[in-house]
Amino acid sequence: MQKPTASGRHAPQRPQGGKALVRLVQELTRVGLDEEAIAAIRVAAPDIAPHELVARAAGPETARTAREAAATREEYGDPGEYGAPVTQSVAAEYRAVAEHLAEPAAVAGPVWRSIGPWTVPNGQTYGTSRVNVSGRISSIAPDPADPAHLLVGAANGGVWESDDRGASWAPRTDDAATLTVGAIAFDPAAPGTVLAGTGEGNWWWWLGAGVLQSTDGGTKWTPLCTDPFVGQGFFDLTFDPTRENTVLAGTNRGLYTSTDGGASWTQRRSVRTWSVSVSGTGEALAACKDGLFRSTDGGAVWNAVALPGATTPFLRCAVATAPSDAAVAYAWAAFSSGPPKLWRRAGGTWTAVKPPAADTGQASYDWFLAVAPDRADRVYVGAIDAYRGEPSGTTWSWRNISTKSTGDSIHPDQHAIAFEPGSPDVLYVGNDGGLFRSPDRGISWKHLNNGLVISEFEYLSQDFGSSRWVLGGTQDNGTVRWTGSPEWTHVQDGDGGDCAVNRAHPDTVFHTFYEMSPERSDSRGEPGSWFRVEPPVPDGEDSLFYPPMETSATNGSTVALGGGALYVSRDDAAHWTRLKFPTAGTASAMYVPHADQVLVGTTLGELYRTTWSGSAWSALSALATPRSGAQVSDIHVDATDTQRIWVTHSQPGGGRIWHSTDGGGSWTNRSAGLPPLPLNAVEVDPTDHDRVWVAADLGVYQSTDGGSTWQTFSDGLPNAFIGDIVLHPHARVLRAGTRNRGVWEIPVDGWPTEPVCGTQWTGTLAGGAKQTWSTVDWPATWHVLWTVMPVTPRPGAPQLRWTVQVERASNEYVTYRIAVVNLTSEPVSLEGRYAILSRY
Repeated sequence: MQKPTASGRHAPQRPQGGKALVRLVQELTRVGLDEEAIAAIRVAAPDIAPHELVARAAGPETARTAREAAATREEYGDPGEYGAPVTQSVAAEYRAVAEHLAEPAAVAGPVWRSIGPWTVPNGQTYGTSRVNVSGRISSIAPDPADPAHLLVGAANGGVWESDDRGASWAPRTDDAATLTVGAIAFDPAAPGTVLAGTGEGNWWWWLGAGVLQSTDGGTKWTPLCTDPFVGQGFFDLTFDPTRENTVLAGTNRGLYTSTDGGASWTQRRSVRTWSVSVSGTGEALAACKDGLFRSTDGGAVWNAVALPGATTPFLRCAVATAPSDAAVAYAWAAFSSGPPKLWRRAGGTWTAVKPPAADTGQASYDWFLAVAPDRADRVYVGAIDAYRGEPSGTTWSWRNISTKSTGDSIHPDQHAIAFEPGSPDVLYVGNDGGLFRSPDRGISWKHLNNGLVISEFEYLSQDFGSSRWVLGGTQDNGTVRWTGSPEWTHVQDGDGGDCAVNRAHPDTVFHTFYEMSPERSDSRGEPGSWFRVEPPVPDGEDSLFYPPMETSATNGSTVALGGGALYVSRDDAAHWTRLKFPTAGTASAMYVPHADQVLVGTTLGELYRTTWSGSAWSALSALATPRSGAQVSDIHVDATDTQRIWVTHSQPGGGRIWHSTDGGGSWTNRSAGLPPLPLNAVEVDPTDHDRVWVAADLGVYQSTDGGSTWQTFSDGLPNAFIGDIVLHPHARVLRAGTRNRGVWEIPVDGWPTEPVCGTQWTGTLAGGAKQTWSTVDWPATWHVLWTVMPVTPRPGAPQLRWTVQVERASNEYVTYRIAVVNLTSEPVSLEGRYAILSRY
């Protein structure tokens, strides 16, 4: 669905499958799963050419590579139908790394801590009201034995538990093999038993690691089974209330049943299955890619159900039986073209009923169906928006309950719905913005996003002159800012992409939506202060969904933005210069070491440099390519020695971090000792060039010897996907932006346990004299206490008096001026002493 920009203009038209599909394709091609990307397009948008979308998401060169890799296939199928060996291997690697990260640290050291967002007020909706948001919810499970007890699954943020109807939350699976969650189900016969299917069917399916089990209602979790679910994602998971220990599951690879409470499974159908509903009579209905199916024997045998007017394959389908009348059931489906359809079964016959006018452009990503617990003729359906429908005479009437011109609206992109046990008026809805509760069947809403720390961060940027100032782009929840409070400020709508800060003048900050859409603020990103600063991009020129953007790491007002060409500005994006790549390429990473130089890497591994001559930017010149064909994910250049360059790659199966000491003429592979996962970001300690940190899809790793060896640097960090890291050189804090566990920080040298004290100067002051000492280049983030002490104390009366004045010499540094007065008539030798109480 189109989202208006701040100026009121709309972003470019999205293909079928929407932005979610473009992001998914980019994510898959980033790690080399090109065939899976093409197959995902065939599932979500069967009417478009897959290579066109791959080109849009990851660049035309990547599209050609994907086409060549899949050239021997007669057709591209469902990734759930042919992608098993590849995705099983990928998921197994992630699981092995996660298990290692969960082990206690061998040596005690710094520990990561969360800085939120605890909540983000003023989040966006498509209605007229605003609302607090968190991040994407994939599943909701109210406890059938305790209406106040609630479990939810975040897309890649794990299982969360609340004992007070969502007023407060606690994460429960931060150490699990994967934080991707697709479905959660309580055993109605023994509510202390809960199952969670990992791997989010809607998006993160390839990271599934099996089924987790809790026997204490959702507080503690352990792996119940891995096979056959490694590398696949859950859409649905439900217990059969009429058959003890019988469980049914729908995944992107088929329909499964278990007769031992989920410990072992049998695949009953090998076709993508989105939704399973089991009634109180034991009848099971399953919504599959190739139609609706029915079983009456616990899921062993399935028979097709004819739906009048249905055409298969479905683009998406959900099925639900009315809790109050098992004879009534509904099916809600989307197709590759045309409007959605809704069917109702009553008296044993399925008939089509009038559906809402829902936008199904992202049906492969957002979709749900539920029947009111107490009314078989009231149904709730979800797509981008959520609707409530019931018969009105001979037809059906529909109310949009998520987007309203008056009253409460909630975030769009609906994924899950549930009802409070015993209270049919109370419903929960989960979407890209978090969790919401209605006490009156969707008429009014209350957010439940306080303490639900599941925001999905794409990129981070910071103010080097403040230890508590971070700007971050979040998936579908805009650009947000942190200034020390657990609550983050929502500063701009839309999709939050890359962001940047002018280091010398941090009032000037930048962010992007998606594609080539930068905005600038000259008031530190205050809401309402943004304005467009787009470069003149030619029609048809592609970019990544979230294109890279950088400002100078040291001086000046240079800004760079990368798409199908490199765009550079020396005046904070007021004017742009377009530099063509020597060969076709799409920018994927950049670094601006100083105002006169920009480095850029592409999705196929090329590296280029441009230099300011004093009057113009030079044409892009190629550096040596450390690894051809693998996407460059990050670049770091030493500002004091630009011959020293670090480059990371996101594609496994080869070198993923490289170091050059000759300006990119040659490279040394520094990947040995790192887990076989994609690397997404690199940071280097400016006080010690051999100390390096890298962020992987799971975990952060540190080297203290220039990459010769690596150690885990993840103590206290959830097993979350790390998309970006930034080091604050003065506060000595490393921060990580995760998907979907918010932002975390760690003091790289540990938090100080005692003040750092020393003598800054010595001198002698004549009797009755006054003198001022100045000491320069102290980081503005430091908390410093100054004292002046006589070298030889003389008891009886004060000898010295002093005052301290602070001058902000620049954004990052201060000058202290200490004026000292000799209170005696004799000369006094003295020392100027400091105590650094904190660097933070």
